[in-house]
Order: sequence, then C-alpha cells, then structure tokens
Amino acid sequence: MHKRTLTALSAALLLSVSANVFAAPMSKAHHKSAENAISAQYDADKTACKGLADNAKDICMEEAKGKKNVAKAELEATNNPTEKNQYNLRIAKADAAYDVAKEKCDDAAGNAKDVCRKEAKSAHVAAKANAKLSEEKMDNNAKAQEKNAEAQKDANADKQDAAYAVAKEKCDSLAGDPKDACLQAAKAKYGKN
Repeated sequence: MHKRTLTALSAALLLSVSANVFAAPMSKAHHKSAENAISAQYDADKTACKGLADNAKDICMEEAKGKKNVAKAELEATNNPTEKNQYNLRIAKADAAYDVAKEKCDDAAGNAKDVCRKEAKSAHVAAKANAKLSEEKMDNNAKAQEKNAEAQKDANADKQDAAYAVAKEKCDSLAGDPKDACLQAAKAKYGKN
C-alpha cells in the first residue's frame, strides 16, 4: 500500500512538473493583460505609499518597485520558462530584497546603519551567488542529460549489435533456405538491412 501511494505521488508530481515545463506561451493579448495588471497594482501600491511620511514612505516605494519587478520577472519566467528567465527571476527577488533592506537601514544611524547596510549587501551578494549557482546547476543538468542520452543511445546500439551477433551465430548451425530465412529474420529484428 505504501509503495503504491509513493508511486502515485511521484507520478502526480512528474505530471505537474511536465505540465509547467511544456506549457504553451500565453497569447500576446493575455501577456499584455498581465503586464497591465502588474502596472495597475504598482500604481495602487504607490498611491498607498503617499499617505506615509519620511523613511516609511521610502521603504513603501522600494517595496512597491520590488514587487513590480518581481511580478514582471515571474510573468516572463511563467510565459517562457528558460534558464535565463528563471535566473532573472531570482535576481529580481534578490535586488528587491536588497533595495528594501538598504532603505530600512536609513532608520538607523552611525555604526548601526553601517552594519545594517553591510548585512543587506552581504545578503544580496549571497542571493545573487545562489542564483548564479542555480543557473549553473540547471545548465550542468541539461548537459548531463544530453550526455546520458548519448551514452544510453550508444549502449543500446552496442546491445543491439551483440544480440544480432548471437542471432547470426545461431543461424550458422542451419544450412540452405532455413539459414537464409534465419539470417533475414535476425536482420529484420535487429534493424540490420
């Protein structure tokens, strides 16, 4: 029972991932509509910031800009799920978090402000490094999959050749028409024309 449940869950996960990977890009009209929704949300977020004062307003504006940039990157990554767009999404998230964190540091003064900015910069550098690492892993995975596919193809060819050699050898025990028929059947079975 447990194995069947795991198999069903694995299949469901695979199907959901496959559906996302092979999803068709959205139409231009749908894409434009999504962009308009992002712009409208950004305008609404900016309007909400106007009621704030001083650094709270600045923080609010950075949050609104970051939210807009991340939403645009998510739209592109969803519409065209390439490694580059996934990378751009991770960078947009890192940049948005950094810009907000920097702005929040302005509430501090002296060494506390300096430390706050260094911590924000450190987190930003780490997030960008992780984005780059993820991109390289995805690139390496794609290359590894290509290499594995080629190795599998070569292995299958070697197996076919070996199986054909066995079939031919078995035909050698025959003579005349039965031998010819056996060789023809072996050639047909193993794709040796």
